[in-house]
Amino acid sequence: MRIEGVTLPAFLLAILGLAGLAACGSSQGGPPLRVPVSVARAERRAVPYELDATGTVEAIRAVDVLPQVNGTILLVNFREGDEVEAGQILFEIDPRPYRAALQQAEGTLLRDLTQAQSAAREAARYRDLAATNTVTQEDYEAKQSAATAAAAAVRSDSATAAIARLNLEYATVRAPIGGRTGRLLLHEGNLVRAGSDPLVSIVQMRPILVRFPVPAVNLPALQRQRGQELAAIAMPARDSASAVRGVLSFVDNQVDTTTGSVLLKARFPNRDGALWPGEFVSITLVLGVQHDAVVVPSQAVMQGQQGTYVFVVNDDGTATTQPVTVERTLDSLTVLAGVPAGALVVTDGQLRLTPNAKVDIRAGPTTESVGGGAERTP
Repeated sequence: MRIEGVTLPAFLLAILGLAGLAACGSSQGGPPLRVPVSVARAERRAVPYELDATGTVEAIRAVDVLPQVNGTILLVNFREGDEVEAGQILFEIDPRPYRAALQQAEGTLLRDLTQAQSAAREAARYRDLAATNTVTQEDYEAKQSAATAAAAAVRSDSATAAIARLNLEYATVRAPIGGRTGRLLLHEGNLVRAGSDPLVSIVQMRPILVRFPVPAVNLPALQRQRGQELAAIAMPARDSASAVRGVLSFVDNQVDTTTGSVLLKARFPNRDGALWPGEFVSITLVLGVQHDAVVVPSQAVMQGQQGTYVFVVNDDGTATTQPVTVERTLDSLTVLAGVPAGALVVTDGQLRLTPNAKVDIRAGPTTESVGGGAERTP
């Protein structure tokens, strides 16, 4: 077969030759492709040393109000959910049986007190008579024993009267602590039994605590701050814009072996009632300020089989891997060791990079060119 005077074998050989020349030209004369990346500069700055955790709000004091006498509730002196003060009257239980018992005890006490005084005078008279042998010693001792028994009866009556007086006071139920009342469990007209029928619960709202665990590896940092007032910032989940400030008040004396964490508590004034017992909050404990920390954007840090690393852009426009040690993360920044301040690290495009690959910096902190690459634009 011929094509315009050229045989088919010759035509095919010519095409293959041209393809081979084109391949050689591209492999020998073309520059290597650059990988487009974004970079940021590692900076040395002062950053707060903080520990973040999830905590649970708990009341410093919470009590269930129980009646201490039996009887019928005559009056409820508050409304559910009210804030009450310590000592405020909450309930009135029918006091009539206890008032009558007190009057009876006081009457018995008065009677026995009169008899005891008479017995004491009689014993004193017989003592004088026994001294002059007007009466026998046995008569005096009998009078003295009667006086002693009468005095003991007075002491017993005094205790009975005190108990009756206390029961009458218990008929008026007062708030043992100040705080917010919960749901009313018994109402006017209900019959209550001493110690077995809760009337209402009271939870102290101000101040309030937040308990939270932190990894035990942070114990050395906590111990270095011993004796100092450490600030704690709580962020309620229901209101992420409202931060509440408090101070660290408690560090547990042992590590939880199941979780490897230690329990901490922070105390908050909670004057506006932003923290509610039982709710979960995000809490930040401020341990201090690290003035010479080296930070990079968190997206620059990569995790591989050999550990944590970043890509560093060299002066010749190549990117090499640099192992680093991450100390902690703060918002969008990572505090690390292993990269000097001022180094350019890759923040975007790392997945397309290989060690010593040429890079084309598309975005970064300055407009100077590195290793002949394209200019970086802010």
